Amino acid sequence: MKMTIPINQYGRQAALFGLAAAGFYLLMIFGTLAHIETLSGLRPFDMRPGGYSAELANSLIDALGSSGRWYYLTRQIPLDLVYPALMALTLISLFKWLGSRDVSQKLVRIGIWFSFAAAIADYLENAGICLMILSWPEISANTVLVASVASILKSGLTTTAVLIVLLGVGSQAFNRKRAYA
Repeated sequence: MKMTIPINQYGRQAALFGLAAAGFYLLMIFGTLAHIETLSGLRPFDMRPGGYSAELANSLIDALGSSGRWYYLTRQIPLDLVYPALMALTLISLFKWLGSRDVSQKLVRIGIWFSFAAAIADYLENAGICLMILSWPEISANTVLVASVASILKSGLTTTAVLIVLLGVGSQAFNRKRAYA
């Protein structure tokens, strides 16, 4: 039995997932990540879209101290295990909604792929951060490299997915305007 979702349901889903994602994002930005930055005097890994070096990773983890490292693992990471899924669900729902509104199905599929890939990259980044913290002071340069690349990929893939949403919205508006002309 195939379950179908009414067209306007995708818009509601996007709004609900989006509100939840925004709530988690704000909690992290103004709560856990701000606290980590205050403790260490350095921007946390999660806020480094351009990645980071092994030296920077060591400096940040060292500056956190044992209580800061524990805080990162038990406060920030749990929030960041929920956020990527909420963000992906928001974007995927938006793409499904756009797809139900005469936006190119190819564009919708590409956008869904980027949304899913961004979440996977975020989870890889989180795993790398955990490994770095748990292995400190003996952090592997390869672990830092993988975590840093995951950070860069997460940022790039998320930005691309959002740009594809905007492209879809723009094409929908163009198609609607052309239909009325």
